[in-house]
Amino acid sequence: MVATCPALLLSAPASGQGKTTVTAGLARYHRNQGHRVRVFKTGPDFLDPMVLERASGQPVYQLDNWMVGERNCQALLYQAAQEADLILIEGVMGLFDGTPSSADLACRFGVPVLALINAHAMAQTFGAVAHGLSHYRPGLPFAGVLANRVAGPGHAQLLAESLSADMHDYGWLPRDEDIALPDRHLGLVQAAEIADLESRIDRAAARIAHTGLATLPPPVTFPEVKLEPLPPLLRGLRIGIARDLAFAFLYPANLDTLRALGAELVFFSPLTAAELPAVDAVYLPGGYPELHLDTLASNHGLRAALRRHHRAGKPIYAECGGLLYTLESLADRAGHRAAMLGLLPGRAALQGKLVGLGMQWVALPEGELRGHTFHHSRLETALPPLAHGHRQRDGQTGEAVYRVGRLTASYLHLYFASNPVATARLFLP
Repeated sequence: MVATCPALLLSAPASGQGKTTVTAGLARYHRNQGHRVRVFKTGPDFLDPMVLERASGQPVYQLDNWMVGERNCQALLYQAAQEADLILIEGVMGLFDGTPSSADLACRFGVPVLALINAHAMAQTFGAVAHGLSHYRPGLPFAGVLANRVAGPGHAQLLAESLSADMHDYGWLPRDEDIALPDRHLGLVQAAEIADLESRIDRAAARIAHTGLATLPPPVTFPEVKLEPLPPLLRGLRIGIARDLAFAFLYPANLDTLRALGAELVFFSPLTAAELPAVDAVYLPGGYPELHLDTLASNHGLRAALRRHHRAGKPIYAECGGLLYTLESLADRAGHRAAMLGLLPGRAALQGKLVGLGMQWVALPEGELRGHTFHHSRLETALPPLAHGHRQRDGQTGEAVYRVGRLTASYLHLYFASNPVATARLFLP
């Protein structure tokens, strides 16, 4: 069986071209027309999907031929095509960046690529960049080009004249700070922190109405794939998951995997909860604990509850921001330091530049899992690692994984669906 649905992958020559803003505006525009829109994000990312979920009204899943796997990507696209009127995929970085890249995904699933090019301070070179993107890889399904951050109609005319006769021109969007999305050291500011996000998305949607993107793209055919149901290894288990402004980096697929394994998920806020819910295991995901140091440190009730949970020998899985929370202390970029849980010996501090980035796999006693790392902090600990990740690109040693009792902690953000059985073992009592 197959399912067909109009689909488009929005990519660019590089990061910072406005992909998320335009994808969000496009999703909102078609949603306002009564279309059911499903949006996906290429590669590992937590922040862009938060905005895209608000724009589309639907959860945003990752697509990546390595981390997610081709078969799971195919299943996600087939499912979306059965229920949606439009599928949008936001690319990662530049069109050909990474292995696998957004171009690899487009070619594998036959999704046409729209190249979004930031034309600020550019004239006829716009045509050369568009030509290079469309011709660099033979066989790439290329839909056309959209100019972003254009100075005005005269500038837009110069850009259009630079395009070859066979290049589809979707038009242009003006420079407009009222639709731009604010960012910080890990990427975009979280959707819940942008007070006027809805109006920014609506303004972007209004701009989209005057471009070629206002028309649905041609349909793409997605073949069916059947995935085996997961064994109920976590049936009867209650997993407490930290979720608030300090800990929000959660893949929807990770939550789906835990539920499919039979677990009951209970959410709590380390910022506001005075006690830990009655749970058998705890999941501390990534986020921005460095922005909430004093609030986390002053929540003595929850800190004590998590320590009791650990002393009782109950599982805790912590990644990146969750790892930082389990340390003795954490300092922000200004040097302000606060006490954390003290479950894992050591301390960390935010740095002025990126410390870790990229896809990795790790072989744990529970099994091999895939994921990625992206952080600006540096950890100091005398604790010997349980294991190390390996970089997907070259196989070199990656992030350390630490274990103290039933606490497992690392900078790695694991993709649970890459090995559900190993995931279950991390949370089993």
